Amino acid sequence: MADEPSDAFSELVDARIAALQAELAVVRAEMQHFTYAVSHDLRAPLRHIVSYAQLVEEDAGPQLNEEVRGFLATITDSARNMGVLLDGLAALARVGTAPVELVSVSLQDLLGPMCSELSAQNPQRAIDWRIDQDLPRVLADEALLRQAVNHVLDNSLKFSALRERAVIEVRTAPADEVGCVVLSIQDNGVGYNPTQQAQLFKVFGRLHSSKQFGGIGMGLVLTQKMLERFGAAVFTQSAVDGGCCVRLLLKRA
Repeated sequence: MADEPSDAFSELVDARIAALQAELAVVRAEMQHFTYAVSHDLRAPLRHIVSYAQLVEEDAGPQLNEEVRGFLATITDSARNMGVLLDGLAALARVGTAPVELVSVSLQDLLGPMCSELSAQNPQRAIDWRIDQDLPRVLADEALLRQAVNHVLDNSLKFSALRERAVIEVRTAPADEVGCVVLSIQDNGVGYNPTQQAQLFKVFGRLHSSKQFGGIGMGLVLTQKMLERFGAAVFTQSAVDGGCCVRLLLKRA
């Protein structure tokens, strides 16, 4: 008789877990529908806006003054920018539905080729990669981790564009949490005001104007969501004109 309460509690827990899994399946289905709507249904009106603005410019161009042509250019640019924002939302939605497979990933093997590729994509930039030579293996979804780290490195390059030479240091250190390691990526870029840090992890959150630096303010949001999918986390630390340090808390393999 002593085991009956324990058995009843276990059954209650199992039932609750099953209910939560069912709710999660519904949420994922809704997110997939949202992704489809963003990727397809909302794009048709944008294509029409761009196409008809271009037709007006082509057909009536000689009759339009400079100010009106500027209006048409603004319409076209805004529609295209909205398309880029929709791409960001679609990417965020896909993160929540992507399958997760935990495997042992070598940070050394991951980062070496990634940094070489980024250097090749930015041949006009002087980039000083300073990477530890004994980076450990971590337990992660390799595809999601690769994308997350790429977003961080891309941000480091972007916000150090005003420097004569970009210096990006990649280090690891033991974490306070048992069985974890911290991967830190430090750059010598423009940094940001620490009082605005909460804005970093908001959708389309920007701390610098689009005229200064490109992008739509989705890099760290996507990074955070990707890491959360396999139990990792991201933290940032910075100062105005003092560079930025992004730390990824990862499980050791």
